[in-house]
Amino acid sequence: MDLGGTKMQVGVLGADSEVTYESRESSTGQTEDELIELLVREIEEAREARPGVAAVGLGIPATIDHDRGVAISAVNLPIDDLPIRELVGERTGLPIFVDNDANVAALAEHLHGAARGADNAVMLTIGTGIGGGLILGGEVYRGATGAGAELGHVVIAMDGLPCQGNCPGRGCVETYASGTALGREGRAAAERVPDSALGTMAAGGREIDGRAVSEAALDGDPTAIGVFDLVGTRLGVALTSFANIFEPEVFVIGGGVIAAGDLLLEPARRELSARALPPMKDTPVVAAEMGADAGMVGAAAMARAELEQGRPG
Repeated sequence: MDLGGTKMQVGVLGADSEVTYESRESSTGQTEDELIELLVREIEEAREARPGVAAVGLGIPATIDHDRGVAISAVNLPIDDLPIRELVGERTGLPIFVDNDANVAALAEHLHGAARGADNAVMLTIGTGIGGGLILGGEVYRGATGAGAELGHVVIAMDGLPCQGNCPGRGCVETYASGTALGREGRAAAERVPDSALGTMAAGGREIDGRAVSEAALDGDPTAIGVFDLVGTRLGVALTSFANIFEPEVFVIGGGVIAAGDLLLEPARRELSARALPPMKDTPVVAAEMGADAGMVGAAAMARAELEQGRPG
């Protein structure tokens, strides 16, 4: 199960990781109690369609106490120290394993996608915010309690803009290189260049968000392409720090913003090459391959691994 701030993707995976059942539901506007009810209902519907489910893996865009199965806090969901493993486990009678959504997406890319064969990889999922997942020594790295690898909150501007949501920081890369940032810079560009495609969209009443900027850039609008160059350059500044710290074999960039492809990745590669130490400056920066299924597939893989290792769920 891949639970997001606006939608939830549910799947049942077989022994060879093939998807044998799949559904999507809205998760917008749910309270904590309603989220638990939604999770339980979707699990029961999946079990009815595919009897024999052995365990549930749940990816959540939140800081996680992995050992206790507690979702500590989230930006886009009403979560505050929610003992989600206990609550869902009691209702379903199944082992429940909980992890950060970017961690499980990184695991999916490591097993089946763009980081396949790499023992050390850094993944960023770029959407409304920026999630981070680390594969170090062939294993998901979670930190002391499971709340680590919040790579979107690495600071790239010491006295920068306040971060979004519940983050108390300023100047986080999430504030400068996310889909939210793309929309903010797109709106500013539309005002500066009113005869651009972005300016025309704004004059016509179109909301200038990340999707609008992507659409204009992919259609060749120079102003929108310039916005991607700015945001991609900022992303490259963050990648420089990650490269120098972790020396990964590959950077994998996923999430909705990656639909723009090299419009985002090329300026990031350029900045990484200019700023990082050798040999890290040559680390490949590639697009994720698993698409929207990454969180769901990775959550199932996480649950299977935890179950096989005999960990309590």
